[in-house]
Amino acid sequence: MEQAHLGFDRYFEVVMETSEAQAAEMTVEPGRSVGGPENDHAASDQWLFVVSGTGVVTVDGETHRVEAGDLVRIEAGERHGIENDGAEPLETVNFYTPPR
Repeated sequence: MEQAHLGFDRYFEVVMETSEAQAAEMTVEPGRSVGGPENDHAASDQWLFVVSGTGVVTVDGETHRVEAGDLVRIEAGERHGIENDGAEPLETVNFYTPPR
C-alpha cells in the first residue's frame, strides 16, 4: 500500500507510480494554458479528473468545457491542451497508463 497527500502547490508533480500506471497532480493558474496542438502522449492514455476550478480541454481540435467533478479520458496519441479560463486555479489529478 502507498499513500500520498495532494497539496496542489506546484504546477505538475508525479505523486505515485508503478510500472503500469502513474498519478500526478496539476494546477493551472487562471489565464494560463498547458499543452497545445503539438502535445500528445504517444504510448499513454491520460485520465484527467477535475478537482476544482473550470476550464477548456481541447483534444484533436475539439473543445470541451470542464468543471469540478468531470473526468476526461485522452487516448494515447491524441493531441491536447488544457486552459484555465476561470477565476480560480484549475486543479486536476491525472492518471497515465502506462506511465508517460
